[in-house]
Amino acid sequence: MKRLINIIILGIAIHGVFAQSSMDAGFQLLEKGDFSKAENFFDDFLKDHPNNKTAQICYGRAVGLNGNPNKANTLFNGLMQQHPDDYEVRINYYESFLWGKQYKAAERLYAGLVEDYPNKFGAILGYANTLSNLQKYEEALTWIKKALLLEPGNPSALVSKKYMNLGLANTLVQAQDYDGAKIKLKSIFNDFNNDRETLLNLANVYLITKEVDSAKATYRRLAVNVKDSIVALNGIALAEHIGEKDREALKVSSTAIDKVKSIEDHELKEKTFERYAQALIWNRKFVTAKKYIDSLSGQFGERNWILALKSTLGMYTGNIKKSLGHYDAILASESTSFDGNLGKANALFALGRIDEAYEAMYKTLEIFENQKDAQGLIEKINGQYSPYVQETASYSFDNGNNLAYASNTTVNLPLSTKFQSLVNYQYRLTENAATIAKANTHTATLGLTYALMPKLKLVGVAGINNAQFDGNGYTQPILNAKLVTEPYRLQHLELGYQREVQNFNTDLIEREIVMQHYGLNYNLGSNIGLGWYTQLMHTQQSDGNQRDLLFTSLYYTALRKPTLKFGLNYQYLSFAEQVPIIYFSPEKYQAGELFAELGGRFASNSTYRINAATGLQQVGDNDMTSIFRVEMNVKHQFSKRLSGGFYGKYSNIASATAVGFQFTEMGIQLKWLFKKQPFFYDKVAAR
Repeated sequence: MKRLINIIILGIAIHGVFAQSSMDAGFQLLEKGDFSKAENFFDDFLKDHPNNKTAQICYGRAVGLNGNPNKANTLFNGLMQQHPDDYEVRINYYESFLWGKQYKAAERLYAGLVEDYPNKFGAILGYANTLSNLQKYEEALTWIKKALLLEPGNPSALVSKKYMNLGLANTLVQAQDYDGAKIKLKSIFNDFNNDRETLLNLANVYLITKEVDSAKATYRRLAVNVKDSIVALNGIALAEHIGEKDREALKVSSTAIDKVKSIEDHELKEKTFERYAQALIWNRKFVTAKKYIDSLSGQFGERNWILALKSTLGMYTGNIKKSLGHYDAILASESTSFDGNLGKANALFALGRIDEAYEAMYKTLEIFENQKDAQGLIEKINGQYSPYVQETASYSFDNGNNLAYASNTTVNLPLSTKFQSLVNYQYRLTENAATIAKANTHTATLGLTYALMPKLKLVGVAGINNAQFDGNGYTQPILNAKLVTEPYRLQHLELGYQREVQNFNTDLIEREIVMQHYGLNYNLGSNIGLGWYTQLMHTQQSDGNQRDLLFTSLYYTALRKPTLKFGLNYQYLSFAEQVPIIYFSPEKYQAGELFAELGGRFASNSTYRINAATGLQQVGDNDMTSIFRVEMNVKHQFSKRLSGGFYGKYSNIASATAVGFQFTEMGIQLKWLFKKQPFFYDKVAAR
């Protein structure tokens, strides 16, 4: 801009040589950007020389650049009446529209100016800048190239070109054309090597695309002085977090904290403090993080970035309601806050207030068009509520010569965020290789889930089980009802009743044993990685027998990415009557085992999970025997709507049939979202 002012001042001076010496001081004030003093200077000058065109132009420029574009526009309009064909008057008049952000009007005027003066550098530069302000970056770049042909290397034109490329790159990022954005940003380095703004924008694109190494390398290029080295460290810490190396993120952020103590840049200090607090949260050092954030709050007050940190801590520790309150406080003071809007959407989703979460996400997208995180959250919820069909085919066998082939088809049809329906059909063919006995079962059910309120759901399933064997058969109703709730944060509770028919093998199918289960499942989590899961179940059987079951597991999550969990399991089983010839039914059975579970990604769209356990089991007062079980599955996301995988499991735990029992199962799964959006999505989007 300064270079452009110099060009225009020079042009004005050439047309007013007779008064140049007496106006030199005013020219210098304009050139230095001291517009208030320049306005006073030329105002005084015009009192003695009211008809001096050069002074009138300079006065108009000083007025406009001093924050009064409308007055400048009126002054130049008056000059236009006196000098309608004067180039200097026209270009200053047209520029006054830019000062007033009347870009559409300026575009029309500059288009006529460059047609009349196709070789005037100032006209072409002004037109290019006008197009840039209208975000017509491609067209603006075409005109800036024309300007640079007239004056190669002109600093003002090069700066304009830089910001046009920055603007175009931002547009491409919004359109998720990240490769195109990177090309445009890198082109800026041809004119401005290692330009600070460009490096920051380029690093941000790499963060969005999760190109962590490229982001870190870009930040390192930025570190040419003390302040920018701290900015770079803050960026690298975020890159490490995105790359799932949170320990490294904390190390880098700690270095930034040490370095920032020696500078007086308050804004940079705050951003560094903020990143360090985030790094503590990422590393689940919640007690330390809370103390640190409280100290920041005492130092800086309840600023929005402090509230955002408190909200993030609440989201990580399960205190979602408190986080939502902080996000509302942020939005009360700054309605367009990105952290506030997107954070509120995430909090509402975590609380199960799905309709409100949708509304918050759309508000975020109104302010931040095509924002990737907001779109990602919408896709996540859409995926959760989109109708799907899932097919599982399996094959199993055991050391009792039992074989089974099964297929399980599930169609999930969510009708609203509160009401979901589910249709299931299962076919199972069992046979015994030793006795040649065969049986098959057909099970069809309809399930309904209704959210009475967020975090409180009622689930009901009803259907029939039809069994066929040796020319005989029967049909039995099956039922399942349960209440699912989260009574307090980090807790999950299920209370339920289930009526099912035993169908493990051919012999049990023929006996038509109906089981009625009354159960409770409870899981207690914590913010230190420890968790405790308990299952209690009482079963009444149609053959008059009863069973009581206790299963409890104390576990610890050692790693989050990849997930590593290990712990201790204990199981107690007791039957009222012992009928060992028919099925495993000890008076007392106990098992204790040590288990470990590992899960994560081995490719961008592929995940794995392996769970293994070993321990000891005891039937009655008999000697203890060893047990071992393992389960693994692999899944691949073929597209946003299609996923599939395979699984396998092995167990020799006695509670399945008898001591010495060994069971193996393997299968494949496919899941297809046959609509990319929920049935109710159009109604939600139209709000």
